[in-house]
Amino acid sequence: MTSIRLAHSPDADDAFMFFALETGKISTGDIQITHIREDIESLNQKALRGDYEITAISFHAYPYVSDKYALMTVGGSVGEGYGPLVVASKKIKLHQLKKKLVAIPGKMTTAFLALKMLEPTVAIIVRPFDTILDVVKEGKADAGLIIHEGQLTYEEMGLFKVVDLGKWWSDETKLPLPLGGNAVRRDLPLELQRRCATLIRQSVEYAMTHREEAVAYALSFGRGLDPEKGSHFIGMYVNKWTLDYGRRGKKAIQTLFHHGYEKGLIPEVHSIDWVEPDQNSEEDIPAEEQTEKIP
Repeated sequence: MTSIRLAHSPDADDAFMFFALETGKISTGDIQITHIREDIESLNQKALRGDYEITAISFHAYPYVSDKYALMTVGGSVGEGYGPLVVASKKIKLHQLKKKLVAIPGKMTTAFLALKMLEPTVAIIVRPFDTILDVVKEGKADAGLIIHEGQLTYEEMGLFKVVDLGKWWSDETKLPLPLGGNAVRRDLPLELQRRCATLIRQSVEYAMTHREEAVAYALSFGRGLDPEKGSHFIGMYVNKWTLDYGRRGKKAIQTLFHHGYEKGLIPEVHSIDWVEPDQNSEEDIPAEEQTEKIP
């Protein structure tokens, strides 16, 4: 029996994604998976040490851990024309964010990378992601960077959208905004890496084909979202990109790394090693040909 720790966030979209694996709906064979739930910024920090065999990770963090981890092509969260929001307690224009104090959910989140690419002059305070709406409402920051369910509930608190970073990115690049993915530790045998990617894909496929059951399970992790908003939020970040990035999704990830490096915000990523599920792999493709160069 091979033991694998699979670390992911305690959010509705991840709960939906891993529903089948966590509840035994699919067989894992001789792989014993232990699920670990932690907020994404904690997972980013632990990935720096290589703590877990498989971990959810912000794409912003990947350049710092690429020596330890490869990227799976399944299990990602990608927004097509939408993404994290910057919100404020009053209506302000985008240019008014210059040098403003923004509450962010973590320095390694992709949302923060996108914000810095858009407006590098912002000052920041780091707060837990699920408190940022309150921080803005209470006037402790000029604006807040919202990830997760807050993207659907900020208006209920009387807050106003300043910018949708996913839409900004789409307008700039004509690509979706890749936010987070699953990274697998390089010291695992390649065959095991692929088998784990296959199990994750099967889990996502099961949830998508048993949506009502999986949504009901996922909403127990939804921090008060009603079923309609909860189902909508899950659909935003568990979608076709979650099953496979494909060429366009991979290009979006490569472009994010390229732009981040060009702006001096992240280390350079020279190439990406992609770990495909077994059914998507060509066994006769040499390993070096599965590495894609960053333009």
